[in-house]
Amino acid sequence: MTLEIRAPVQPVAAWVGAVFLALGILGFVPGATTGYEKLRMAGQDSAALLFGVFAVSVLLNVVHLLFGVGGLVFGRNPASARLYLIGGGAVCLALWGYGLLTEDTSAANFVPFNAAADWLHFGLGAAMVLLGLVTARARTSSSPM
Repeated sequence: MTLEIRAPVQPVAAWVGAVFLALGILGFVPGATTGYEKLRMAGQDSAALLFGVFAVSVLLNVVHLLFGVGGLVFGRNPASARLYLIGGGAVCLALWGYGLLTEDTSAANFVPFNAAADWLHFGLGAAMVLLGLVTARARTSSSPM
């Protein structure tokens, strides 16, 4: 039996992926998503709120599901896990910036965004980039347990 030694960045990417997968699923669950009947395909017309706080739409839920699957797939090797965390974190930070510059009622608010979602994107993005940088540099131990 061969013991596979994984770089620390790999399970971190998988865990982040699992969080996104859970967010994507919960965005389609009445109760976890308040105003579920107001869930729209995209845009500021979607008045559904995940956990009663974060604006969601079908588009955003699907993006979360794709990010989740991406974390699980890219977590299979160290280089792609690092790329997932840093690149995905950069995307979240870009969404944070876009959300800050876009009025909630504007047609440009295609995702949709609200203040809570903006700051969640910031937190997720910063954490992902930081985790990608820190865990990719961590050494794995090849000594048996």
